[in-house]
Amino acid sequence: MTVTTLLDDARALAPDLVALRRDLHRIPELGLQLPKTQARVLEALRGLGLEISTGESLSSVTAVLRGAHPGPAVLLRADMDALPVTEQSTEPVRSEHEGVMHACGHDLHTAGLVGAARLLAARREEIAGSVVLMFQPGEEGDGGARLMIGEGVLDAAGERVVAAYGLHVASALLPAGLLTCRAGTMLAAADEMFVTIRGRGGHGSMPHLAADPVTVMAETILALQSAVTRQFDALDPVVVSVGKVAAGTVNNVIPDTARIEATVRTFSEEAHAAVEPRLLRVVERVADAHGLTAEIEYARGYPTTDNDPVEVERVERVIGALTGGRGYLPLPRPLPGAEDFSYVLQQVPGAYLGLGATPAGADPATAPYNHSPQATFDESALPVGAAALAALALDRLAQG
Repeated sequence: MTVTTLLDDARALAPDLVALRRDLHRIPELGLQLPKTQARVLEALRGLGLEISTGESLSSVTAVLRGAHPGPAVLLRADMDALPVTEQSTEPVRSEHEGVMHACGHDLHTAGLVGAARLLAARREEIAGSVVLMFQPGEEGDGGARLMIGEGVLDAAGERVVAAYGLHVASALLPAGLLTCRAGTMLAAADEMFVTIRGRGGHGSMPHLAADPVTVMAETILALQSAVTRQFDALDPVVVSVGKVAAGTVNNVIPDTARIEATVRTFSEEAHAAVEPRLLRVVERVADAHGLTAEIEYARGYPTTDNDPVEVERVERVIGALTGGRGYLPLPRPLPGAEDFSYVLQQVPGAYLGLGATPAGADPATAPYNHSPQATFDESALPVGAAALAALALDRLAQG
């Protein structure tokens, strides 16, 4: 069976995959507990002859497809959770859960992995080995991948998987159906920093009698921007973005405290290890220079998502054959998003791909991007993603 036939078979599944994706889009759920989503996935997998288990601490689904012949095991993953976003998109169906939306395309991931399961089940007689299908809650900040690893997903076939593959759709940046990947760092590490600057309140007309945390907060924000450009290699960048500031209640009162909340992105484990102490030093010393104090909570988030170079060579070869050489574009540099599939790739070699899903007629450079309430995804990407995952699994298992 050629990989081009695999894509043809995936396109024949497109109506079913679109229907599943729209069902999931209507019922987005947040975090680690996704009971409606889990039930719909279990229904979609029924009849495929899979060994299915569900999670203990989260509503995950792990399904093992056994080939007709002995061999190693590989893993394919899809995340299933949504975002606390109120939908404003032009999707053909809309969220039925107020204030919750599949704004990151995880509904496409889930439907695409079901499609890959169907493609592989139809080829069971050709398969030497097993495929572990990982349907994961809690990617959006809850670390569901790490929890599933703790519950044994990497060993679900009875032995440790030898490779792992996943993908992420994008409502902008790439034309629909185009796949991309790169060796090494694919996605950034993401940390969070919460700073409370403590001063002494007073009357706004006499700031010399107070200890103003607002001006120190402003200076701290600028100092953080200087730090990342002067203390880190420009070719191994660090991004610090302050997304929330809070201070005061009225314009003529100096408050006691001011608060900063920021995201911190790094693109190497070296920078990830160094960034916390350096930023904390900047914050503490700016506050101290003005006679104030700073309380800092620094939360280390997902590590960098690092693709194995050998597996990226496989991606380039397999996707090139799958799409007739027209559907793959090497990614020139890492993307600043973060992913908890990184925890899987810390344990086993593999690759994480990007898949374009920019709506037809939209400009990938200007279309609303993932996490936007206006984000809309082209469903024609569904069979491409399903075929890509199935083709990578088949190729790796054929290696033995």
